[in-house]
Amino acid sequence: MKVLVPVKRVIDANVKVRVKADKSGVELTNVKMAMNPFCEIAVEQAVRMKEAGTASEAIIVSAGAQAAQEAIRTGLAMGGDRGILIKSDIALEPLAVAKLLKAVVEKESADLVILGKQAIDGDNNQTGQMLAALLGWPQGTFVSKIEKTDGTMRATREVDGGLETVELKLPCVVTVDLRLNEPRYASLPNIMKAKKKQIDVMTPEDLGVDATPRLEIVQVAEPPARAAGVKVANAAELVDKLRNEAKVI
Repeated sequence: MKVLVPVKRVIDANVKVRVKADKSGVELTNVKMAMNPFCEIAVEQAVRMKEAGTASEAIIVSAGAQAAQEAIRTGLAMGGDRGILIKSDIALEPLAVAKLLKAVVEKESADLVILGKQAIDGDNNQTGQMLAALLGWPQGTFVSKIEKTDGTMRATREVDGGLETVELKLPCVVTVDLRLNEPRYASLPNIMKAKKKQIDVMTPEDLGVDATPRLEIVQVAEPPARAAGVKVANAAELVDKLRNEAKVI
């Protein structure tokens, strides 16, 4: 079974995000970047499946600028077999990424796609679902446990009411949640080996996909500073403020 794992290069989760002075976007100059944490969980799951013998190959895919190779190399150092970079110098929206991934899935004849449930930069939580719709494949989202059975994947997913277990016929798309596993750290020898692993580079044009953005970012602004709290003398004053000022009761 061939497993495809899309990953994204994002600002490191421990870095404070700053907006550019002209409010055209987020400042990326000299900012530490890393693989999206949810993508790390997806890579770890694919590698564990390969180690268990349920997967034959784990292919790490990323779409973006040339620097996105860093995220691919991280995935290869964790245990991925080879990488694919879809090089694009324009910002890619979730639908464009889903179309690009669809083309790669069909080109590679993948049996399973494992993605992080969302990226921590845009928090869109869209690509996995869009990919499943474009492929016409079953999907399991927010998955916290997964196991392969004969021709199916049994996935336990988190829902508002608790946990739900679904059985997905292969091929399928799975998006993973934090509780699925604890990603491994790439050892120095594996990091060195990853530098020699194959990364194929292609473009949206090579895949026959129009990745032109459909949205225009007008302005990016930081959220307003939180206002200072106030003290009230008694419960009656609190109720009055909640009713007449906050208008929540």
